[in-house]
Amino acid sequence: MREIVFDTETTGLDHKTGDRMVEIGCIEMVNRVATGQTFHAYYNPDRDMPAAAEAVHGLSAAFLSDKPRFHEQVDELLAFIGDAPLVAHNASFDFGFLNAELEIAGREPVSLDRMVDTIAIAKRRHPGAKLTLDALCTRYGIDRSHRIKHGALLDAELLAQLYVELTGGRQIGLELAAGEVGGDDDVVGMPARPERRREFRPPRPHSASEEELARHRAFIGRMDGAIWNS
Repeated sequence: MREIVFDTETTGLDHKTGDRMVEIGCIEMVNRVATGQTFHAYYNPDRDMPAAAEAVHGLSAAFLSDKPRFHEQVDELLAFIGDAPLVAHNASFDFGFLNAELEIAGREPVSLDRMVDTIAIAKRRHPGAKLTLDALCTRYGIDRSHRIKHGALLDAELLAQLYVELTGGRQIGLELAAGEVGGDDDVVGMPARPERRREFRPPRPHSASEEELARHRAFIGRMDGAIWNS
């Protein structure tokens, strides 16, 4: 199954009030394994960059000023995501901005039926826990030491690892043939179990001896009206 894990960076929190998407990063996964195929783009939002937003992702208006507009590269993005399910953290936010940009570009929106929200998955698995990407990466031991600021492709890479953990961890790799990745040990990341040598014992007697039969007859003989004597 092909899936796309993606993340966006924006000028603010609400596309309905004029905020725009300025970056998108996508990771292709097949059977929950990253293929190495990615899509990454920056977009000129044709508006200023609020200081609060720039503090989060570090993308200034000057940096984005020579980048293409979303509608100028929309075909490349749509070709990459195809008709695959789209996985995002707090997916309604990212879907909202993606579909707002598609509407501005005169394209059909992405169906919400394709939405996979990792926050919803995490909420079911860890009710009451912190559900930020940082908190969940810490919970699952995913290294994010190189994450200084938010970045769409970097966050998508972290989310791809988190998605695997939330949906079964490395056990999902057990379905792969050993020859495809160098053996089962490479799939699960564990050393091979030592071979177990079983010591076979001779079969035990399973029929009663004459002495046991005689004792049984004597026992039955002490019973009044025993059916076994008829």
